[in-house]
Amino acid sequence: MIVFDLKCRKDHVFEAWFPDSASFTEQVAGGKVLCPVCGSRKVAKALMAPNVVAKKGRGSAPAQPDAPAPVPEVALADAEKAGRLRGLLRELRAHVEKNCDYVGGAFAEEARKIHYGETDPRGIYGETSDDEAKALEDEGIEVARVPWLPRENS
Repeated sequence: MIVFDLKCRKDHVFEAWFPDSASFTEQVAGGKVLCPVCGSRKVAKALMAPNVVAKKGRGSAPAQPDAPAPVPEVALADAEKAGRLRGLLRELRAHVEKNCDYVGGAFAEEARKIHYGETDPRGIYGETSDDEAKALEDEGIEVARVPWLPRENS
């Protein structure tokens, strides 16, 4: 296992574990690595401190190449929490898709129509830019941004 510090396009830094460096490259290229803060798929390795191993004979224990490094209990607890969070986000997506109308890139326009009474109120979801979401909030239109997890069956 290898751990990398990653950073998204909004400069959120987070840690992720991969079986090897090639797996990291493959998953990032496939859009499978998401920022846990904003959901961005544009991530890259962040600057991190190297893991320096002392030379043999200077008080360090010899390396055991066949023995896997133990995963700290804290990392296991964090992984369990992350798994539960991913499950909740999948449930949220299913609920939104079942109960709301998808309006795609017309989200901001449709949200304004609902807010100003030009169309019947209903739950909607779609895409909008950061600037447009801020403009909606400035107008007093309530919106929520949810990090959408990719579908597992796609």
